[in-house]
Amino acid sequence: MITLEKNRKQKEKEVIMDNQEEKQKHKRRIRYSGTHPRNYKEKYKELHPDQYPDTVAKVIQKGSTPAGMHISICVKEILEFLQIKPGQTGLDATLGYGGHTQEMLKCLDSKGHLYALDVDAIELEKTRKRLEKLGYGPEILTIRQMNFADIDKIAEEAGPFDFVLADLGVSSMQIDNPDRGFSYKTEGPLDLRLNPEKGVSAAERLRTITRQELQGMLMENSDEPHADVIARAVVSKIKKGTAIDTTTKLREVIEEALEFLPEHEKKEAVKKTCQRTFQALRIDVNSEFEVLYEFLEKLPNVLAKGGRAAILTFHSGEDRLVKKSFKRLLREGVYQEISTDVIRPSAEECRMNSRARSTKMRWAIKE
Repeated sequence: MITLEKNRKQKEKEVIMDNQEEKQKHKRRIRYSGTHPRNYKEKYKELHPDQYPDTVAKVIQKGSTPAGMHISICVKEILEFLQIKPGQTGLDATLGYGGHTQEMLKCLDSKGHLYALDVDAIELEKTRKRLEKLGYGPEILTIRQMNFADIDKIAEEAGPFDFVLADLGVSSMQIDNPDRGFSYKTEGPLDLRLNPEKGVSAAERLRTITRQELQGMLMENSDEPHADVIARAVVSKIKKGTAIDTTTKLREVIEEALEFLPEHEKKEAVKKTCQRTFQALRIDVNSEFEVLYEFLEKLPNVLAKGGRAAILTFHSGEDRLVKKSFKRLLREGVYQEISTDVIRPSAEECRMNSRARSTKMRWAIKE
């Protein structure tokens, strides 16, 4: 009897301790000021789309992208071109949020296999878990943290691909998260790396850059009309000992540099120059043009005979590289057919997703 009583008391003690532990774990959500959440971390409903589907649907209906999500672009056009059949082997070279991957997996109908790559370790694991919950495990889907310039390495393992998709856009999750430093609109570290574990941040890059080098970067990577003015202003600040290590500091330097513009032009010009400057820096720190060139050179070698490849680009520099590569390889007889004109998202899609407006899709079919 004494032993039973001891056991009962011990169990009661354990239950009390567990309850206390749960209370410590649970924290009330910090209330945001005003009627609507303004910053990224306050948008708790958008950041948990599985728990608050109604809220997410309302945000999308208004033409916005919910925080922490990415709305896939040109899904209909991509699937119509790729003509995916059950039993095929395919590659999503840029996994991102996994929206395109999910649609391609539906086409495979649990037969065949899809490989998916991404350099971003932070988002990759989130996407892996999301797709596993939907029933797409390793028997149908293989996900690797890998740059798409290394498609030859995955092809050695997987064999030639019947279809390949590369969406070259930065994911909305990366843009919206201020900790990643992709947007001039919110305060955050000036990082801009797709893989924060490798390379140098944009802030580090600016620390030692020359005026000529920065001017050339702005012109080549984003066709910035005020490249000389911005380069002079940034390098001058750094030489005087001012660290440009946050998104806000870079935006303020740009605003100050463009003070000479007429008042009625200034607001829009600052906005566009900020967008182009951040784009140019992002392309540079991630070596995006070099990586894309390598991918395009290796692409025909990983495609099966008659294999199809679709590429989504989001600015003129990317599109020029894809267009030139496809045309050259068509002349050389590597591709049997390429898109003669770019394919753009519909007006309805652009209305529902403003980030789709700059999208261009090109495709090629292996000989």
